[in-house]
Amino acid sequence: MAEKMKIIPLGGLNEVGKNMTVYEHGGDIIVVDCGMGFPDGDMYGIDCVIPDVTYLIKNKSHIRGLFITHGHEDHIGAIPYVLRQVNMPVYCTRLTAGLIKLKLEEHGLLKQVKLITVEAGEMVRVGKFYVEFIHVNHSIADSVAFAIHTTMGVIIHTGDFKIDTTPIDGEIIDLGRFGELGKEGVLALLADSTNVERPGYTMSERIVGRTFDRLFNGCKRRIIVTTFASNVHRIQQVIDAAAACGRKVAVTGRSMENVMKVATELGYMKLPRNTVVDINKIKSLPLEQQVIITTGSQGEEMSALYRMAFSQHRQIDVGPGDRVIISASAIPGNEKTIGRVINELFRKDVEVIYDRSDPLHVSGHACQEELKIIHALTRPRFFVPLHGEQKMLRRHIALAQEMGMDPKNIALADIGNVIELTTKNIKVAENTVPSGSVLVDGSGVGDVGAVVLRDRKILAEDGMVVVILNIRNDQLLHEPEIITRGFIYVKESEDLMRELTEVASSAAMAVIDKRGRDLGELRGAVKSAVSGYLFKHTKRSPMVIPVVNRI
Repeated sequence: MAEKMKIIPLGGLNEVGKNMTVYEHGGDIIVVDCGMGFPDGDMYGIDCVIPDVTYLIKNKSHIRGLFITHGHEDHIGAIPYVLRQVNMPVYCTRLTAGLIKLKLEEHGLLKQVKLITVEAGEMVRVGKFYVEFIHVNHSIADSVAFAIHTTMGVIIHTGDFKIDTTPIDGEIIDLGRFGELGKEGVLALLADSTNVERPGYTMSERIVGRTFDRLFNGCKRRIIVTTFASNVHRIQQVIDAAAACGRKVAVTGRSMENVMKVATELGYMKLPRNTVVDINKIKSLPLEQQVIITTGSQGEEMSALYRMAFSQHRQIDVGPGDRVIISASAIPGNEKTIGRVINELFRKDVEVIYDRSDPLHVSGHACQEELKIIHALTRPRFFVPLHGEQKMLRRHIALAQEMGMDPKNIALADIGNVIELTTKNIKVAENTVPSGSVLVDGSGVGDVGAVVLRDRKILAEDGMVVVILNIRNDQLLHEPEIITRGFIYVKESEDLMRELTEVASSAAMAVIDKRGRDLGELRGAVKSAVSGYLFKHTKRSPMVIPVVNRI
């Protein structure tokens, strides 16, 4: 009987974020990445979304390790939530380990999780898998792809990557190793699809550094730069540009401070002498000598830039003497929140530079020509596109076919699908495993489901109406009391409130006269009558909550 491997995506397909892929072979399981996703606009009150790991919980005795490609939230954000349910050793590079440690400390899990650092170029044996770490370029330092060596052959899992021939740290992606593996024979390639719709090549990170030099030189204003906190190389270029102009740099925003601390301690950032100062000290300097690096590139309400824009920041007041540089692209869905912050900054006569015509941000993901290079170097027998929405996955399949890949050797999957791989063929099996989105709300994980979200949606869109009924000896003591929240302003709708009281009273009396003590039926009748009346007269459907007090 031919050897078989199962590849099970638990996140990252037909969605952006929440990346997690399971490899199962010979009774052993390894997991690649453990990311979170951002909540949709109708997920009221939800902080983040993580993968459903029911399958891993069921098979935890077979799991040999969790392998992390890099330290972005869509690849490490779910770790503290998942490792609480399935404790497994975590293998990753040094910077990624530093960022994961911060998360584990915050959740009180650091002592119980085995965190193992591995350098690019090294190989780790776990169970029947040999996992090789291969250096790649991305928008965070210490990113790797994995060559997963098995008795069936080698599977390459690229993670997020691009080909940067002039990277900030001087370490170009290890194309030579991809080529060697291709010559030796690659059974399957699983590759990032995020930028597959873009032709050509992704620009080098150094392009952004040149923009900073130009915007800093000769500027007489205070400069405030916001970018992704994890983009260590971008932050380094801001600091270098400031030092070249004789400016001092201060940092604000918890995530930015944490990442800089870890990156500096591990040697991934080099701080020029006497350049970085405390934010309270920088305020005493003239504006033209100040640079502030801040969180808030996505317009997040609790971020430092948002608080500056809306005059809520304790240390920084922005105004006409400031130039704000937004060095990031909008994550889909965040355009409105970013626009709000930009508009508020403009109201304060701040100069905001965010135009795409200025190269203030470059992607960390490979465009079409870079993806073609990886396909050409690895020459895989089978291919599975990862990390992207349906349109991206389909475009990546078309690109693979343009490169000569047989359509029969390509698997288009969804989360929860089981991809069955042998040395002869690849297919998506009919059976699936539990999958989907687990919602995190504060300290609650998975306790907010579809019913709660539906209720929150109704409350957000139509508000609520509470009908209080006081009963003694199967008689209404007095007229029902009606309280509304988020529906109407009572004083301006006295006629409607009076009619609602009559409707609720009539419905209640009809049940009391007929049934007496059935409180469930009483509540149902009042709810139905009030809801029907409100929709007929207002075309709105608020949540109606009858409260019956037996006195």
